[in-house]
Amino acid sequence: MVETTRSSPPAENLAAPVVELGSLDTLWFQVAGTVCNLACTHCFVSSSPTNHTHENLSLAEIVPYLEEGSRLGVREYYFTGGEPFLNPEMEAILAKTLELGPATVLTNGLLLDPVRCERLAALAAASDYSLDLRVSMDGYDAESNDPIRGEGTFERILAGIGNLHRAGLNPVITVTEVHDANASREGRVRFFRLLTELGIDKPRLKILPIFRMGAEAERGGAYESWQRLRQGDAPAGDWSHLQCSACRMVTDQGVWVCPILVNEPEGKMGESLADTLEPYPLEHPACWTCHVYGVSCRT
Repeated sequence: MVETTRSSPPAENLAAPVVELGSLDTLWFQVAGTVCNLACTHCFVSSSPTNHTHENLSLAEIVPYLEEGSRLGVREYYFTGGEPFLNPEMEAILAKTLELGPATVLTNGLLLDPVRCERLAALAAASDYSLDLRVSMDGYDAESNDPIRGEGTFERILAGIGNLHRAGLNPVITVTEVHDANASREGRVRFFRLLTELGIDKPRLKILPIFRMGAEAERGGAYESWQRLRQGDAPAGDWSHLQCSACRMVTDQGVWVCPILVNEPEGKMGESLADTLEPYPLEHPACWTCHVYGVSCRT
């Protein structure tokens, strides 16, 4: 009997694909760095009160990027961290941004007291553009949320959501799939019911997958070796569904390809936005998550 061996696939089929920047529509700012008042066990950038991998961005640092982004056609702006409202200039940054386009803040909600929410509502009312607040939680009760976000956080998050609502702002509730039930039909119904019980008649919910990096890699396990993108994984080689085809992320250390890879050295593309307009290789396993789960960080 003649032995046969399986031939290796062509090298080009093993290479990571490359995504083109079709247009720079969305500009992100790691406005609070990696400093947060929580240490969530699934945080893919491992934000915490003691993580200073990235630091706050000041208004003076942000303005040149806003101006450059406007020249390059940016249409919307997102602010994340860490916890954005730990940045003492956050509201001034929003006021400046809302002169140029719509802004969204990703927050854990713990610093949304009634007075701040009134100021945020005033900023929104004074602008021709929208201001969105995305408030993160990980369960529809304390028993499912607090083991991930910290004891007592469920009630504090609900208080922040309620303060936004009473100020006239309708937040987007962002939930991860840290619990399998969160994305189920029953889970969605429970989240919507929770919001309607707060008096919100048009509840908004966004569910995102888990990225197996940072703190989550320790909690739930890191990526497997097969979780990588390869040539041919996207129909007709079109990667325009990925957020990195239309966004960039600014930190205190330069400009990165997307908001997911800010702790990955290979994610940095340059110092200015103009440095980062070239194609990017989809080599990181997080790129696989974005593709497989259809991740979009847009509201």
